[in-house]
Amino acid sequence: MCSENERLVRKFVEAVMNRGDVHLLPDLVDPNHVGHDPLGDHYGPDGVRLSICEMRTAFPDLLISIDDLLVAGDRVVHRFTLAGTHAGPFMGLPATGHPVKTTGIEFCRSSGGKLAERWIVLDTIGLLLQLGAVAVLRQRAGKQPSSHDEDSKRR
Repeated sequence: MCSENERLVRKFVEAVMNRGDVHLLPDLVDPNHVGHDPLGDHYGPDGVRLSICEMRTAFPDLLISIDDLLVAGDRVVHRFTLAGTHAGPFMGLPATGHPVKTTGIEFCRSSGGKLAERWIVLDTIGLLLQLGAVAVLRQRAGKQPSSHDEDSKRR
């Protein structure tokens, strides 16, 4: 049987993250929400909206699949796979057109039927390697690409 908190997290991932239905955020996210993301904290539904819009601009075909999910009271933890095509700027990198796939874990706390706090751990290094960021950063620093840079381009 699916708990309310599990339904809340699944709806957030499926409707908001995957389809971009940010108009649902006020119904799903507490006004005092704190999101702890790899790129910095954000606050309330508007902060979540900005973070999602940034990701969906960079990866318009973003698809997050929930691989494992555990519920304990007001806490939900899920392991996920993120996939998409890099079609817009991301972390200062221009669009590459590269398909990407990476994994992460999100820990959610709910209160009053809404998401109150979220902690996200994402394999950002793996994602940046797939985008060729190591080669770009080395080039900007005036260094020669290494064999590892060539390996990351083939992924």
